[in-house]
Amino acid sequence: MLVSPADLRWNSPMSDKHSIEVTARSQYLADKSDERNDHYVFAYTITIRNKGAETAQLISRHWVITDGGSDVQEVKGLGVVGAQPTLKPGESFEYTSGAAIRTPVGTMRGTYQMQGADGAKFDAPIPEFTLSVPRVLH
Repeated sequence: MLVSPADLRWNSPMSDKHSIEVTARSQYLADKSDERNDHYVFAYTITIRNKGAETAQLISRHWVITDGGSDVQEVKGLGVVGAQPTLKPGESFEYTSGAAIRTPVGTMRGTYQMQGADGAKFDAPIPEFTLSVPRVLH
């Protein structure tokens, strides 16, 4: 499997108390895709790292998935892959999930809704990353 060059990081704009870094990688899953029927499947791996001074829990997610034809899918829900991880300062959580789009190239971006141990709620931005069939983008 080929991994796209998407290896992006974003630090949440909150104070040092609440600072979450999100890293994303994606890869095309040719064996799960059906290109003749415009069905392109990608896996993405997300690493969420608590760079803040306080414990924080991931409560929910909001994804914006856009294909090459500008069709947008929005996905909202509690947790990620069935979990609402709690991260102490310096800890990280990694998971892999998937998305399907109708074109060989698209993007994903979003936010995680977090809650600090102090009860403060804040968003941790997920940087936009590319979903691309190998050899489609240069």
